[in-house]
Amino acid sequence: MSDDNAGKSFIAYQGEPGAFSELACKQYAPQLTPMPCATFEDAFEAVSSGRAAKAMLPIENSLAGRVADIHHLLPGANLHIIAEYFLPVEHHLMVRPGVNMDQVKIVRSHAMALGQCRRFIRDHGLKAEMSGDTAGAARHLAEEGHDDEAVIASSLAAQHYNLDVLAANIEDEAHNTTRFLEMAREPQDADPDDGAVVTSFVFEVRNIPAALYKAMGGFATNGVNMTKLESYQLDGAFTATMFYADIEGHPAHEPVRLALEELSFFSSSLKILGVYKAARVR
Repeated sequence: MSDDNAGKSFIAYQGEPGAFSELACKQYAPQLTPMPCATFEDAFEAVSSGRAAKAMLPIENSLAGRVADIHHLLPGANLHIIAEYFLPVEHHLMVRPGVNMDQVKIVRSHAMALGQCRRFIRDHGLKAEMSGDTAGAARHLAEEGHDDEAVIASSLAAQHYNLDVLAANIEDEAHNTTRFLEMAREPQDADPDDGAVVTSFVFEVRNIPAALYKAMGGFATNGVNMTKLESYQLDGAFTATMFYADIEGHPAHEPVRLALEELSFFSSSLKILGVYKAARVR
């Protein structure tokens, strides 16, 4: 069996088993087997090499904003965005089997998870300690933890590591949601006539006065809605700025085509990352 065939049943994600990214894989693509990867680069490579058919990667969170590193990795990954998925983030407090709430003094998790559960931690007088990630904290508790320790992680982590959930849905905000991008080696552009479409791209404006203002003008004059625009530096240089953008519409639609043409005129580079159906929750 070739590597390509072997990888057709896998979807790569960054993190340990039990991570929220694995939960996104299971919910969105239950027909594929989640493949844990240590880094985002490893997840990209798994798809590029054919060891996995797809990758499921978080790009932003409704409370914490964009996920670090993702934006500057996307252009060089040579993969294509083929779908988006919005995962409601539900944090659970879990302990070793048989432990009760009165015993718990310390809670560990990723800094973002601890920050999203401040109210619960404060109300129960727990000492918060940071861990590298939620699933890793759960694994460590199961393997080496003590009865006065708890972790905050996904329900999937509790299943993976045989931990008891003492309190479910302890997040401060019910709207806490992470947006994921499903990526593949080949583009799978959405049908321009089949409902709402998102086009994602990166671009670098030319080094001329008001270049960004002029580049954005085409979207306004053509009535194209831009739902996201974020900047990040290239190679540590303050003079080289790349922008990531999401717009509503398909490049086959006349307004989008005209807007992208105007953008390209004022840009030194422009790369379409994906043309895909908008998620229903948008």
